Amino acid sequence: MRYLFLLLAMSCIALPTAAAGAPVEGYWKTIDDETGKAKSIVKTYVEDGVLYGKVVELLNRPEGDENPVCEECEGNRKDQPIKGMVFLWGMERDGDVWTDGTILDPANGKTYDCKIWLEDGKLMVRGYVAFFYRTQEWLPVER
Repeated sequence: MRYLFLLLAMSCIALPTAAAGAPVEGYWKTIDDETGKAKSIVKTYVEDGVLYGKVVELLNRPEGDENPVCEECEGNRKDQPIKGMVFLWGMERDGDVWTDGTILDPANGKTYDCKIWLEDGKLMVRGYVAFFYRTQEWLPVER
């Protein structure tokens, strides 16, 4: 009985730890928080401890606009194709959350501070300026 209690106690400790280590790296379907429609498939990846995100596929784009570019972007992203663009950069891990990064909205060319965390198997992505924010749920995609 003592061993059963010890095993139960150890598994209670291990479960939160396993969830905390769940990877944010992978492929995700982005869902527009205003329309509820899927917008793109993105790949998140870590290089040298920093999290990045890249657009790998565009979904539900306007007809006739097969390869849209970021007209409103500034700098080296100006007029570049959105597909293949790194739109999320500089994210650093802080426990279960990735923070201190930047996310670009290619629809309007604006950049926002960003915070990312996992919740119920979904990637929660929050872009914010000061106290104003929007949060999107990204769904995992098998590739």
